[in-house]
Amino acid sequence: MPLLDDIGIPLDDAELNRRSFLKLLGSGALAVAALGTAVTSVEYLSPNVLFEDETRFRIRRPEEIAVGTLIALPKQRVYVMRSQEGFIAFSTVCTHLGCMTKYEPENNRIFCPCHGSQYTIEGVVTAGPAPRPLPRFELVVDKGFLVVNTRKAVSQDTILRYSA
Repeated sequence: MPLLDDIGIPLDDAELNRRSFLKLLGSGALAVAALGTAVTSVEYLSPNVLFEDETRFRIRRPEEIAVGTLIALPKQRVYVMRSQEGFIAFSTVCTHLGCMTKYEPENNRIFCPCHGSQYTIEGVVTAGPAPRPLPRFELVVDKGFLVVNTRKAVSQDTILRYSA
């Protein structure tokens, strides 16, 4: 059986449509691959920086806070309390499972709405499943303002004594 050379045979319309479709499909696949490569290259070259909240921030002047006042700062996840002895700063994150606590001024307590843990306004556990008090943070006076550093945990008996 002799071999036929089909290059010289004219193509019919069905064969032309099929070849055109396959060319279009192949070109589309190459275009999608090139676009994906370009996007990935641009993302790789752009800086991938995670901007975190400041861990050290100013509250206000100590003389502006009355004795017995609790200031809640939900964005920074911090409570600042002024007692007779001085100032304390502690976390708003419950020590049970990491839920956000809420200050209830009408009951003079801090309460975890998720699992029922209750704390005094100094952060000491009074009820519920929380295993330990709310962690305290470093609190200093800098240039006349109270400054909290949430990166530095301090012991539970740490109080910033301040006299105007």
